[in-house]
Amino acid sequence: MTNLQYEQMNGLSLAYIGDAIYELEVRQHLLSLGLTKVNDLQKRSKHYVSAKAHAALFDLMITDNLLTDTELSYFKRGRNAKSHTKAKNTDVVSYRVSTGVEALFGFLYLSQQHDRIQSLMTWIFEQVESGRTVK
Repeated sequence: MTNLQYEQMNGLSLAYIGDAIYELEVRQHLLSLGLTKVNDLQKRSKHYVSAKAHAALFDLMITDNLLTDTELSYFKRGRNAKSHTKAKNTDVVSYRVSTGVEALFGFLYLSQQHDRIQSLMTWIFEQVESGRTVK
């Protein structure tokens, strides 16, 4: 992959790639659990990839003081981006937080911080599977 100038990218571009990276990590994890039925995979994935899930996870990231200042700035770049699409099945605030989480993962991927992605994903899997994200 050529070196993309992630520092210059807007929040929505970062979220575009971050969404794909995050989704791939979740899909690999669910398959590693031995799930094989598509309906089961789809149901379980919603606990990780929905805007509501992202918002709950981000709240826990803040509570646990998990993110660096740089990571927070890229999150904010995504959260504050002006999107021309509307939130589906969620409120606007959760949708914007979700975009911020995706932008964070886009930044980590494009800056080649693969170990950090794995660290955050392991933490995310633990939070969801322990029921900590359920309100």
